[in-house]
Amino acid sequence: MENKAKNKQVLVILGSPRKKGNSSALAARISRGAKSAGAEVETVFLHGLKISPCRGCDTCQKNDSKGCAIKDNMQEIYPKLIGADAWVIASPVYWFTMSAQTKMFMDRCYALPAYAKNPFAGKRIAIAMSYGDVDPVKSGCVNALRTFQDAYRYTGSKIVGMVYGSATKAGEIQNNEALMHEAEDLGKRLVSR
Repeated sequence: MENKAKNKQVLVILGSPRKKGNSSALAARISRGAKSAGAEVETVFLHGLKISPCRGCDTCQKNDSKGCAIKDNMQEIYPKLIGADAWVIASPVYWFTMSAQTKMFMDRCYALPAYAKNPFAGKRIAIAMSYGDVDPVKSGCVNALRTFQDAYRYTGSKIVGMVYGSATKAGEIQNNEALMHEAEDLGKRLVSR
């Protein structure tokens, strides 16, 4: 019998400017797998939000901090990140690494500990990436994957899996049936223990 994930909360972070792009298609397939395992899924499309870069002011790191000093849409995302059992982070490769939207989101997660004690502990994470070259090394995808690995190793979170593949036109990655099945399986594993 399959391990069902009752009431597990999954937050999907889309870091592409295209809602129907390739990394978004992979994230949707991960979501489908998570839902089939009983999880509830919410999606945040970063491109449509006002998220400023981190100022490096360290207000969020002070003992009496009330959180990030920047008042923008990240203030709405912080509680969602804390409340979710698992995160899916999806990004295309732009200029040899993750998109600017994704990087800004990652930088602003620096303030997350100001909102909850050990907010990364126990988080299960799935990564979805798409790139235009046929090779994940030449495309720079490996740079982004390594960034995610290093960041979440540091925070003590668990990367359950990563799916990535080559596609250039929006939605084209859906033609890669093996990769799409892999993404759906990742969604199931993300919420099953």
